[in-house]
Amino acid sequence: MENVILVIHLILALCLIGVVLLQRSEGGGLGIGGGGGGVMTGRSAATALAKMTWGFAIAFIITSIALTIIAAQKSADSSVMDRLGTAATDTPAQTAPGTPALPNVDELLPPPASEEEPLILPRAD
Repeated sequence: MENVILVIHLILALCLIGVVLLQRSEGGGLGIGGGGGGVMTGRSAATALAKMTWGFAIAFIITSIALTIIAAQKSADSSVMDRLGTAATDTPAQTAPGTPALPNVDELLPPPASEEEPLILPRAD
């Protein structure tokens, strides 16, 4: 159900973008507001595109709210902090059998400098 609403949501977003770009721009931007005599000219084309824009916008908002409700219902039984708390308290013995163990942090650090050798600063050439 969530995937169906998500696909409809994405299609509505693309349609809304297209309809907005088709509208006549007062500043002469990307709008395709040309003249020419046809069935839909001038005022009727503007009202049809405006109605389509409103329709797509309302449908987009409805699908957005529906996706929010579905996501809230899916995560109602647990929180992000609960999931982080269980992951942080796992010990290597509790991890899954195929999971690689984390390396020892001491092996990742550079070797300590001896006190006899002075520190050499890099040259700024």
